[in-house]
Amino acid sequence: MERLARIARKLSDASVKRYNNPYAEFQWPQDLPMDQWHFAPELISLYGLEEYAALNEPQQKQLAFWEAVNFFGINIHGEKALIGGLAEHLYYMNWSPELSEYLHHFLDEENKHMTVFGTFCHRYGKKVYADKKMALPRDYAKGEADFLFFAKVVIFEELVDHYNMAMGKDERLHPLVQHINQYHHNDEARHLAFGRELSKSLFEQWAPTWNEQTLAGVQAYLSNYIVSTWREYYNPAVYADAGFDNSYALYQKAWSAPACRAHREAVSANCINYFLEHGMMTERPAL
Repeated sequence: MERLARIARKLSDASVKRYNNPYAEFQWPQDLPMDQWHFAPELISLYGLEEYAALNEPQQKQLAFWEAVNFFGINIHGEKALIGGLAEHLYYMNWSPELSEYLHHFLDEENKHMTVFGTFCHRYGKKVYADKKMALPRDYAKGEADFLFFAKVVIFEELVDHYNMAMGKDERLHPLVQHINQYHHNDEARHLAFGRELSKSLFEQWAPTWNEQTLAGVQAYLSNYIVSTWREYYNPAVYADAGFDNSYALYQKAWSAPACRAHREAVSANCINYFLEHGMMTERPAL
C-alpha cells in the first residue's frame, strides 16, 4: 500500500490547505424564493417525461425545490453510513499511519457536509426524507467487507459528484444551492481519489483468495447497490409534495422510462468503467 500511503499524504496536505468552517462559509436566508431554480431542470428525475413537460414553469420550479431537498437528504443518509464505516477503519489492522491521518480529514469533511445539507433540509423543506436502504446482516470472506465498503463509497460519491459538478457551476440556480454543490464537490474530488485507489488496492489484495461464489456475490452486491442508490433519486414523496397524484405510479413510470434509464447509464459510466477496467465488476448492471 505504499502508493496509497503517498496519495493519502498528498490528500491530507490538500485538506489542511482547504480547511474550512461551514458555519462561516454559508449565509442562510430566512426563506428561499420559489421563483428561482433549486435543482438543475435537466437533472430532475421526471425530466423527459410528458408529466414534466405538462407543468408550467412555477410548477417545475416547485418540483425542483423538492428534488433538491431529496438530493441533500440522500447525501445525509449516505454520509451518515459513510462516517460510521470510516470510523471503524481508523488505525485499522496494519494500515499505514498516512491512511488513518487522511481518514480523520475524510470524517471531518463528511460531518461538515451533513451539517450543511441538514441545515438546508430543515430550514427550507422542514424535513429530511426517510432513508429507504436496508442493511441485512451476512457473513463475509476475509477482506470482502472492507472492499465492499470502499467500493460503495466510490459508487455513492461518483453519482453525487456528477450532480455537484453540474449544479455547482449552473448560474440558473439560487446562489445558495449553487454554493452548496460547489462546496461539496471541492471535497468530494479528494474523497473519490482516495476511495478509488483504496478499493482497487483492497480488491487486488483479497480477490485472489476468494472462491467463485464469493466473487459472484461481490459482483451481484455492487450491481444491486448501484441500482438501489439510483432508486433513491426517484422518490414518490417528492412527487406528492410537488402536487402530483398517484406518486408511486409516477415513480414506476419514471424508473422505467428510456430517457431516465439513459440518464442513469450516462452518469454511472465513469464509475462502472473504472470497476470493469480493474476487474472489480465483470458486466454492466441493468440500470
